Amino acid sequence: QVQLVESGGGLVQAGGSLGLSCAASGSIVSIDDMGWYRQAPGKQRELVAVVSRGGRINYLDSVKGRFTISRDNAKNTVYLQMNSLQPEDTAVYYCNAEVAVVVTRAYRNYWGQGTQVTVSS
Repeated sequence: QVQLVESGGGLVQAGGSLGLSCAASGSIVSIDDMGWYRQAPGKQRELVAVVSRGGRINYLDSVKGRFTISRDNAKNTVYLQMNSLQPEDTAVYYCNAEVAVVVTRAYRNYWGQGTQVTVSS
C-alpha cells in the first residue's frame, strides 16, 4: 500500500557531500515522522535524523552541524543533505516514515530499500 523510494547515495571522498531523497507513494492519508537511519557492517541500525510533520528535528550527535534533514509535505518527500562526510559515515542509509493509509487510517512504520553511502579516506 505504501512505498518509500530512495535516491542518491554513492561513493565520495572524505570531506565531500552527498544528498539523499525519499518519496512516499501509495494510499496515503497522512505522514507523521520521516527520517533516515543507517547501518554499517557489523553494527546496529541507528537513527541519523528525523523530522516531524510540524518540522521538529532531531539528529544523531555525530552528524550535527554536518547533515541537514528536510521534508516537502506536499510531495511526501524527505531529504538528507550530508556535508563534510567522513569514512565513519559509510553505511546503508534507510528511509523511514510513519504513514497512515486510506484503508485503516492507523499509522504504521514503513522502510525504504536502502541506499549505499561509501566515504573513502
